[in-house]
Amino acid sequence: MKKTVLITAALFAGSVAFAQTGEITSNRGENWLSQDGDWGLTFDASPLLNYAGNLFNGNLNNGNVALNNLFSSTGAAGINGNRVVIGGKKLIDANTAYRGQVRIGFGSTKNTVLVQQAGQNEPTVTVDDVQKIGFMGIDLGVGMEKRVGSTRVVGVYGAMFNVGFGSNKTTYEYGNALSATNQNHSNSFNQGAGVTEAKGGSTFGLGLRAFAGIEWFCAPKLSLSGEYTWGLAMSSTGFGTTTTESWDTVNNSVKTTEVEGPTGKKNTFSLDTGVSGASIGVNFYFQ
Repeated sequence: MKKTVLITAALFAGSVAFAQTGEITSNRGENWLSQDGDWGLTFDASPLLNYAGNLFNGNLNNGNVALNNLFSSTGAAGINGNRVVIGGKKLIDANTAYRGQVRIGFGSTKNTVLVQQAGQNEPTVTVDDVQKIGFMGIDLGVGMEKRVGSTRVVGVYGAMFNVGFGSNKTTYEYGNALSATNQNHSNSFNQGAGVTEAKGGSTFGLGLRAFAGIEWFCAPKLSLSGEYTWGLAMSSTGFGTTTTESWDTVNNSVKTTEVEGPTGKKNTFSLDTGVSGASIGVNFYFQ
């Protein structure tokens, strides 16, 4: 009976202390929860989940279980919606944090094929035709987060504003220059007659979304989070342009022409939840 009373008293004292301090500490005295003034760093956890799934079933094509966010899924910056988002937080008090996130993508691909050199009858005498594909995409986001609870499971909700920019371009270099005896470029990449550059229209996008979810602190200053999103996204893409070269038989020289197309102008608007329903994140907090 005495032991039961002592245990009950100890539990009550512990609960009172927790209610007064709002802190949870590990056996080594480390605080589990984020605190006022902490900085946070958030990573999209979907690549880790995909990797774990591949380990268990041997399938290299497991789909993402999470979407980065509503705005990024629209492709407003011209980059793949499955790319990883890096986010940051600044806790200004126990219940409020500023949020930011960024996706910056640059990339290029070079393809080369061998074609017979113009004026040569020997097929083994070749030159290079080269295709270069490049893209740029930037998504930036800022917002406010409210936090509810002082246990290892914390509720979060708030809003984010996003802006994005993007562009892409493909160029073609021909090993055989145009001349009076070689009046047509090769079509090594099915790009069309004499195309030297195909530029997609520049994209600009805006997004505003609300989010709600939870964070579970699985270790001191380390949490897993899940969030649902709902909001609007708008983007506008201008006309693309195509530049071609042809041989001008009148002036006996190369003629360059630039026209709009083949990509057309496009405007999009959506008001919906995130396409895959939720985002999964890993969060690290530090002073």
